[in-house]
Amino acid sequence: MESVKKKIDDKKKPHFFLFLLGGLLVINLFIWSVIFGQESDMLTVAFLDVGQGDAIYIRAPNGNQALIDAGINKKVLRELSKVIPFYDRSIDMVLATHPDKDHIGGLPDILQRYDVDFVMDSGKEGESATYKELTRLIEEKDINNIQAERGMVVVLDDEVYLNILFPDRDVRGVESNTASVIAQLIYGETEFMLTGDSPKTIENYLVMLDGGKLQSDVLKAGHHGSKTSSAEAFLGNVQPKYSIISAGKDNRYGHPHEEVLDVLEQFGSMILSTQDNGMIIFESDGENVFIK
Repeated sequence: MESVKKKIDDKKKPHFFLFLLGGLLVINLFIWSVIFGQESDMLTVAFLDVGQGDAIYIRAPNGNQALIDAGINKKVLRELSKVIPFYDRSIDMVLATHPDKDHIGGLPDILQRYDVDFVMDSGKEGESATYKELTRLIEEKDINNIQAERGMVVVLDDEVYLNILFPDRDVRGVESNTASVIAQLIYGETEFMLTGDSPKTIENYLVMLDGGKLQSDVLKAGHHGSKTSSAEAFLGNVQPKYSIISAGKDNRYGHPHEEVLDVLEQFGSMILSTQDNGMIIFESDGENVFIK
């Protein structure tokens, strides 16, 4: 099948390329990994303990690194220092699922500390000072900014893909949580479902679109375990062996809600939360997922 390859920005010589393959927009981070990457057989996915917020660190077997959200403040830097060597000041990809402060609050600090190849977001604009500072830094540092769309695939390694499942429309006019990027990280036969703060309406919509393709070993439960997320039909299709809840200890929202814990238990999912366990690290060899 014919493919069309296009370098994003000739003057910057980025580590990634966009190309169309069978109608899919693919972002390839694999180009330089043979030269610069640290090879191994394991995919690492760490759910960082950033309090009442989300931050997920991904390291592909070839050494490519991605960060999905960055919590509410610079605490994310301390958490990243536990998984990224002190001498490494580069992150290949940052994905901001939506512009709420508990997801983007630490991103200005990330862009100040690390060299970032590109930032991906849902296209939903925020009104906070944090959002404005983030957009200023992206422009000032001339970082490529890509709007996530269903059908996009980020290639982190030869068998490691981040598939964008939502949004499939212009979300600038919708409520912030509803605009959340939903992505499925795939390595071989293992999958991680990463949902931002997406509500039940969008979860059920994905059930209509994808059904059993949503099946994943690990689920990052939506909206910190709020009852506004984790629809039963969605959980029934994801069938997660592990469910991760990223929330702050004794948070004022009461996350996670008891009814969410009950329904996850009904589906036989092992529940792990950052408020109880701190940072939660998984490794995958492409066939099985392990808690590190």
